[in-house]
Amino acid sequence: MTSASPTASLADPFYYLANFRFVLGWVAERHGDLLNAEEHGFLVTFATLPRAAQALLVRMVMRKGEHFRTARLAYAEIGDTDSALAPLVAAGLVEDAPALDLATLFAQLRLAELRRALADEIAAAGLPASLGKAALHEALATRDLAPRPLAAWWPEAPDRVVRLTVMEGCDRLRLLFFGNLRQDWAEFVLTELGLQRFERVPLDADSRAFRHREELETYLALHRLRERLDTGEPAATLAAEWPAMPAANPWLRTRAQRLRVVLGRQAEREGEATLARDCYAAAGWPAATGSTEARIRQLRLWERQGRYRQALVLAEPLARSPADEAEAQALARLLPRLRRRLGLPAVASPPVAEPEWLDLVLPRTAGVELAVRDHLHRDAAPVHYVENALVGGLFGLLCWEALFAPLPGAFFHPFQAAPADLYREDFVARRRARFEACLARLDDGRHGEAILATWREKHGIASPFVHWEALDEALLELALACLPPAHLRACFERLLGDLRANRAGLPDLIQFHPHAPAGEPRYRWIEVKGPGDRLQDNQRRWLAFFRARGMPAAVCRVRWRDAPA
Repeated sequence: MTSASPTASLADPFYYLANFRFVLGWVAERHGDLLNAEEHGFLVTFATLPRAAQALLVRMVMRKGEHFRTARLAYAEIGDTDSALAPLVAAGLVEDAPALDLATLFAQLRLAELRRALADEIAAAGLPASLGKAALHEALATRDLAPRPLAAWWPEAPDRVVRLTVMEGCDRLRLLFFGNLRQDWAEFVLTELGLQRFERVPLDADSRAFRHREELETYLALHRLRERLDTGEPAATLAAEWPAMPAANPWLRTRAQRLRVVLGRQAEREGEATLARDCYAAAGWPAATGSTEARIRQLRLWERQGRYRQALVLAEPLARSPADEAEAQALARLLPRLRRRLGLPAVASPPVAEPEWLDLVLPRTAGVELAVRDHLHRDAAPVHYVENALVGGLFGLLCWEALFAPLPGAFFHPFQAAPADLYREDFVARRRARFEACLARLDDGRHGEAILATWREKHGIASPFVHWEALDEALLELALACLPPAHLRACFERLLGDLRANRAGLPDLIQFHPHAPAGEPRYRWIEVKGPGDRLQDNQRRWLAFFRARGMPAAVCRVRWRDAPA
């Protein structure tokens, strides 16, 4: 990526059009071989449109849905809406009088307008005039009314409804640019306003999310399945339409695994146990590359079905070589149950070290963590509410260059807050030497200078680990003075062992003891639990990690002073 900003100034009223043109140019240059004839045709047609027509089309693309009332397409910089619409209609990019089904009509009109447009239907159905919009729609939906243009629904309508015909194609272009459909055109605006900044990572010919058209289509197919799942379609219907997976795209495979797990959970809720098992099996195996969550869910499902022997045969090899701590923890609970069900002798488990417990009775407040912080805080022993931000932030600052290394398949465009392969199984392996070089600073004392230098140089740039609002320079300096480098290295290595799981679950508070005598701890982690709260699994894993390595940590149980004992 060059140093020049790809976005236009917001002082230009057509800034959004300049941004859209930048995306089209980027996609044409870097992804032209993935576009079909229709998409190439759109690029050519768009370039020939008058500026007002281009701007109106982009305004529509940036809004939700495909249908728009012309009265709501008034923009000062564009001028007359009908004049701007005419070239779009002539080019087939906008349909001038689309047939509207009842649901679309209700989405476009206000209640008072619906009562006028549907007066005859309301009267024919014998509906009271006082019905609200939702009840009116429900009542008329049973009448099987045929779709028709707005003028046919409501001849006296003061304006028209038009339909953008290229929204799906524009979503494809957005997907090619961002590598996902989570980000939208607002990324440009937020960046121009200075509310969002991104690391500048060099991008070359290998910096593409998709290398083949089939990968693009597979992504879109998975995206549509997830949307339909969220609207409540049966899991069995969606599973029957599962797309073929390109073998050479591990990033896409990981995405498919996550959706398989969600689909399996939904199948369980619907009582489709066989489908759920198949979803988990497809996502969880082989164990070397599959989803830990899928494997554990499959084993638990077999346990609930009484298939103890099959579950045990799969679980025992996993327990000998678990993929991560979460899998080891889940199997340590599951295996004794399975053996007990099968009448097999119990296998001795290593004792689980209990954390240190503190008990406090405090006045009732809205936030229990802040109440404990304020109660324990001393000028000589300050307490900070940091949760996951401190360890994650120190890690992100120390390992900045490793996290943002310009490796193939990691960065696709200038608006990326994290590498695309961050949670892939080979993420750390691909950057092993880079991470080792960063962690080596902890061994020779250069880490503090490096962390503070990155904090100053990169402040405000989006990072998957550094939450700038939670870290100020004074807190960093205090943490670096009190946290032994060996403890930091151990924490960072644990993070690298499973970035997705281990970045969360850290204690709420940390208390520093900067003036502690030599040889005594200069900090203590404190996890806070209010009445009725309990430790989560990821919190237990962090606490066990601290205890095993002699790092001071405690759990503070709080009871409100006015609560019954």
